[in-house]
This record gives sequence, C-alpha cells and structure tokens, in this order.
Amino acid sequence: MADPFSDQSGFPKPSRRLRLGFVGGGQGALIGVIHATGARISDRWEVVAGTLSGRPDVAIASGKDWFLDEDRVYTDYREMAIREAARPDGIDAVCIVTPNDRHHAMCCAFLDAGIDIICDKPLTTTLDDAVDLVGRARAAGVVFGVTHAFAAHAMVRQMRRMVATGMLGQLRMVHVQYFDEFLALPGAEESKQFAWRLDPAQSGMASTTADIGTHAWHLSTFVTGLEMQRLRAEFHVCGRPKAMEDTVFMNVRFAGDVPGTLTASQVAAGERGGLHLRLYGDQGRLEWLQSKQEELRYTPLGEAEQIITRGAGAGVFDETQRYVTLPRGYGEGWLEAWANLYAELAIAIEARRDDRPLPAGYVEYPTVEDGARGIKFVAAAVASNADGGSWQDCSLDLDMA
Repeated sequence: MADPFSDQSGFPKPSRRLRLGFVGGGQGALIGVIHATGARISDRWEVVAGTLSGRPDVAIASGKDWFLDEDRVYTDYREMAIREAARPDGIDAVCIVTPNDRHHAMCCAFLDAGIDIICDKPLTTTLDDAVDLVGRARAAGVVFGVTHAFAAHAMVRQMRRMVATGMLGQLRMVHVQYFDEFLALPGAEESKQFAWRLDPAQSGMASTTADIGTHAWHLSTFVTGLEMQRLRAEFHVCGRPKAMEDTVFMNVRFAGDVPGTLTASQVAAGERGGLHLRLYGDQGRLEWLQSKQEELRYTPLGEAEQIITRGAGAGVFDETQRYVTLPRGYGEGWLEAWANLYAELAIAIEARRDDRPLPAGYVEYPTVEDGARGIKFVAAAVASNADGGSWQDCSLDLDMA
C-alpha cells in the first residue's frame, strides 16, 4: 500500500469522521462554538454527545440547540465518560471547555475511560494537577491535546520551518506580546465570558497571565523550538480595579541564554487579536501578527523586506501547505486555524486507534506536556511578581512524570 503520509503538502484522507463529545460550551458560550465550528470545518469530526453545562436544565436545553440525540445529552460528565466508553459507537474524543478549576477532574474521568482528550488551556489551576495529568495520560496511552490554536495558523507553521532551516541564522532576540481590549469594554467584568476569569477560585493563580499569556508563551517556544527557561514578571491592574491582574510584563530567557520579552494585557484599548511575534537572528528578522495572520514579514540582513503570504509556492514550504485550504486572495483566518488543529488531532487519534505509527513531526499539536509546561510558566510568573520581580526558573522536567 502507498504511504498515506508521503505527500508532504497534504493530509491523508480520513477513513471516517470521528465522533466528538463536549463537556462545557453550552448556553451560547463562545469558546464552545469556536471549537465545534473548527472541528466541523476540518471535515474530520461530527459532534454527537455532550455534557454542555453543569446545570441540568441548561445542559438539556443546550443539547437540543446542538441537535444532539436525546440519549447522548448528559447532565453529569462522569456518567458521560462511562456510558460513551461502553457504546460501540461511543465518542472517539472529548473536548473540555469549562473554567480552569474543573479541567483536572474532568480529564481524569475520561482518561479512566480510555477516551482521547482535547482540553482548553490553561491545562489546570495548579502545577501538581498538571503534572498528574501528564502521568495519567502517558499511562492511559491516549492522545491528549491542549488547544493553543494560534500555533495551527499556516503562516505560524511556515515561521517555525523558516527558523528550523536556518533562514534567520542564530537567534539573538525573541519578543512576543498579546494585547487585547476585552476587559476594557464596559461590563466585561460581569459578563459570563470573563467573570470567572477574574475569580481565583475558578481561574487559578493568575488571570491574564494564564488566559492569554500562555498563548504568548506557547507561540514563542513553538516557533523558535527553544525552551523558555527563566523569567521575571510584574503584574499590573491597568484597567478598572479588579481582584486579579489584567496586564503582565516579563523579561525572559530562552535556551542558549537567548533574551526576550513577553507582555500581555486585556485592557489595551483599541487592540484586537494583538498576538505579535518578532524574531531577530544574526542573519535577519521575522515577524507575524495574528490580526494579519496570512502574512509573514521577512527581512534578511542588509536586504529589502519580503512579505510571504499564505498559499502554495512562492516561498511557502510543502509542509506548510498541509495547513492551507484556499488559494491566495481567498481569506483564511482563526476558524481555519482551529480546523487545522482539529485535523492534526484527528489524524493522531485515528493513527492511535488503528495502531499505525505517524512519521516523526508529521503532526505538531500542543500536547499535555506542553500544557503542563504552560502551568509552570504561570507559576513562575506568579512567584516572580510576589518576590518583587525576581528571576524564576520556568523550565519543567517531565521525564519522571
């Protein structure tokens, strides 16, 4: 048989659509809609079951809104895990999109049932819980993805490949920021989408640092291929008074003592989707901005700036083209990035279930290990801020997990 992975410019066709269940995401929650839409755009999933709310009445109503069969609308995620694992047509994976404090227990229930997991970030509220999930996932032998979907933009994959092939030479500086205006908007603190993010009992040890700072952390490490090893952080409340930080400024050090900065704010009025990565090597610079996600700005040392756009050819690697659906000029955006992430997860899950090994590096979705490293990053930032901005170790050895 022909090798289904031999074509570097495209993903292999699935043998069937996988069955996806949801925990959380009902009652019009934006993140649930985004996940489900991305999964459907990938054309590799169908949503068939869910515990869409912790409130039984809302769970049942949301199940009807999602057109789920009545016998697959659950009011308890533990019951869902047991019953779906026992069905011959049970879910192939569960997507967990709830406030952070519930992730650990919910993941454990589905790990115990042997079901593959797709969990929203941040992974947990404590480092101990995150490391525990790493050990449990390894023991269960399942696919466990964490949804840093920005890394699935086609041009982020292009950027990663350009760094890996030496087009910037030796990296000298890394600067990443994520600025948005969510919490500057009137009434944001009381909205369903954000109120829990400002509650330490649900959000965990940090708010903005955990919510969007982890995206900035993951993007910088994913694209550069370098571990972030040390940081010093200052938390600020730059918007209306609130119990947790809405802004964080950091100095960071990557492997090889490469310096950088990481900044994040959810009260940057006028900023929308402002995730921005700039890399400087001894042979040039490379820049990507999420609000202009189809472009990379590449400037070799001493030469004119080049703009590389999403599409086939014209400087785009074959491996990048796996993440491209439409020709240039027909826009792809954030939902397509979610679709790319769900495509990679489907390929990994199908390969696991068929006991078929994937080529090394063929899929690069964020793993449970990445999720745990993200929690170590948050914990180090919290400790640094509490200690007046001292340098803290943010690396995490998971060999013994």
